[in-house]
Amino acid sequence: MVARRRSETMEENRAKLLMAARKAFAENGFAAASMDELTASVGLTRGALYHNFGDKKGLLAAVVDQIDRDMAQRAKAEAAGVQDDWERLLAEGIAYIKMALDPEVRRIVLLDGPAFLGDPAQWPGQLSCLESTHQSILKMLERGVIKPVDAGAAAYMLNSAAMNAALWIAASQDPQKALPDIIKVFTHLASGLCQRPVP
Repeated sequence: MVARRRSETMEENRAKLLMAARKAFAENGFAAASMDELTASVGLTRGALYHNFGDKKGLLAAVVDQIDRDMAQRAKAEAAGVQDDWERLLAEGIAYIKMALDPEVRRIVLLDGPAFLGDPAQWPGQLSCLESTHQSILKMLERGVIKPVDAGAAAYMLNSAAMNAALWIAASQDPQKALPDIIKVFTHLASGLCQRPVP
């Protein structure tokens, strides 16, 4: 019972720190966010932060992973109503790119994430998305929906294109204006894999 209570408390503390970090990193950026202020805002100490995440960078990695996985789920949810497998995969990519306009996503995942955590292609959330895309492509290859290509390479290129499109939007001086252009290019590039005409 005591062990269970301790485990629940640790999980609660972790959730509090993640929530506070998302707010602080979105508002101030990773570099400027104060760990003392962040931990105090949820009634915890730096010790709790170090125990759960190792250090400030570990906390950023956990926040980026949480948001990145949320983004993947949101993209799937937005494309869920599309019946055609190819169109649904394309819609997921476009939905992901559009999330670059979200201030939290832009600041934490697309600007600070790569700057402090390195190559996004190696993040756990991105690797999970890559595997999901790979499975979708394998199914479409079996049915002849897409051209006979290496499924792993195709999945990597599609995911990289969506992520880099989002990074381009995040770095743009006018993200709203840049969005339709990058979506158009992404659609043309991705549609080259399809066996049938894509509107």
